[in-house]
Amino acid sequence: MRIVIAGGHGQIALRLERLLAARGDEVVGIIRRAEQAGDLRAAGAEPVVLDLETSSAEEVAQRLRGADAAVFAAGAGPGSGAARKDTVDKGAAVLFADAAVRAGVRRHVVVSSMGADARHEGDDVFDVYLRAKGEADDHVRAQDGLDWTILRPGSLTDGPGTGRVRLEAHTGRGSVSRDDVATVLAELVDTPATAGLTLELVGGSTPVPVAVKSVAGN
Repeated sequence: MRIVIAGGHGQIALRLERLLAARGDEVVGIIRRAEQAGDLRAAGAEPVVLDLETSSAEEVAQRLRGADAAVFAAGAGPGSGAARKDTVDKGAAVLFADAAVRAGVRRHVVVSSMGADARHEGDDVFDVYLRAKGEADDHVRAQDGLDWTILRPGSLTDGPGTGRVRLEAHTGRGSVSRDDVATVLAELVDTPATAGLTLELVGGSTPVPVAVKSVAGN
């Protein structure tokens, strides 16, 4: 498979790139800064420099054409202000989805956030973030041209992955390692039967392949 990942230098994305490359997939990572390219190559991915905050849908679509799947894993980051929550966590996600439709790439997996909700109330930056993610998720779900799956992890940790998770429509609050998020993403990309699902993810006791097959109805 050829898989294009937005936010290719992110902590989850780099883990995902290593997993996909190791299993033989052709991986492309979209990054904002050329100096990040070496890290992607080390992970087995082809770096593409493209700023999703300033690019057009057609420019992004050009990078997506010929792909079998697209993964949105970009984010403004914890140190960013409210403005970039709107331009990245919402705007870039919307742009990437629109570009995938334009490019004819149906399989579309989104890394969202537990608690994402367009109607979330509050004025703190994190409140803005949850609204932005929720609005982006709503936009993706409205696209008939996408076979989308939205993944909403709980609190992220840097501990080693266990390969065991809880993956359901509603899990309740919890934490999950970035390693395990990447492992779930790799499985989801390869499981089109999860299209149309919004899933929450926390650490658990179920092996990742079993958890994904369970939600897919297999």
